[in-house]
Amino acid sequence: MKKILSLICALCLLFTLAACGQSAPASSAAPAAAQSDKVFNVGVCQLVQHPALDLATQGFCDKLGELLGERVNITVQNGAGDQPSCAVIASQFVSDEVDLIMANATPALIAAAGATNEIPILGTSITAYAAAFEIDEWEGRSVAKNVSGTSDLAPLDEQAAMLHDFFPDAKTVGILYCNAEANSRFQVETITPLLEAFGYTVKNFEFSDSNDVAAVTTSAVGECDVLYIPTDNTAASCAEAINNVALPAGVPIIAGEAGLCSGCGVATLSIDYYDIGVKTAEMAFEILVNGADVSAMEIAYAPVFTKMFNPDICKTLGIEVPDDFVAVG
Repeated sequence: MKKILSLICALCLLFTLAACGQSAPASSAAPAAAQSDKVFNVGVCQLVQHPALDLATQGFCDKLGELLGERVNITVQNGAGDQPSCAVIASQFVSDEVDLIMANATPALIAAAGATNEIPILGTSITAYAAAFEIDEWEGRSVAKNVSGTSDLAPLDEQAAMLHDFFPDAKTVGILYCNAEANSRFQVETITPLLEAFGYTVKNFEFSDSNDVAAVTTSAVGECDVLYIPTDNTAASCAEAINNVALPAGVPIIAGEAGLCSGCGVATLSIDYYDIGVKTAEMAFEILVNGADVSAMEIAYAPVFTKMFNPDICKTLGIEVPDDFVAVG
């Protein structure tokens, strides 16, 4: 059954829509004994297809299928990078009375939270929940009475140090990101003073959507010695376009996560997105079967970060990589 659910989820991601069963009315959380025969309906809204988000969704589907077997129907839908589309998907899940919504990436989470304050929502691939919901004072638990989840936040201080280790003689670092993504802005604001502490001049290069990526990247490589790209969904979905500009210009990129690194980066300090998908599924199991209160759940973070490099880009740019780095898959 695990293999079947894995195949279903993979096909969902490829074709942007799959239904794994009939929707059933949502019910309030109850002890496991009272729901031993219940079949749960779970809706997954993923913002866009790219390797990191795909892995998180796959990990979620695999683990929840492992935990619940035939007692779960999972419907995966893809918003194609468009938050209004995510809102339509979330509204449909609410109409279908699913038992839980998993929202993959910040715009998907915001759309789900806007659609319901009753159905439990778990986010994943969310860098900073407080930034996403514009909360000034936050204690690390649910950002709303029905929202919790997992974070893909990497240690930005260590990423800044990594950039300096690779390029100590660089003068200007350009940060390339989508200004429509709240989590990207949070990362930029956090890492900028860390880079400046190493003596770099830091310049921001913002694009509003995928249509601007090539032009903004062209400006960035013309003014900077090295680029940094945070975990950014739009950038990740446009990694090839970024690489087509940066690599011929000879400007290296330190990436915020492995998917970006495989597409356009030299190196990264990255989490495993499959693992945070698995953790999100474990949280879903606690809510659905054991009656856990989503509003009391603390946001979970990845416990392990891996130093990774892109062999092809490093070879092209003549960059030597320390022995403790592993190649991106």
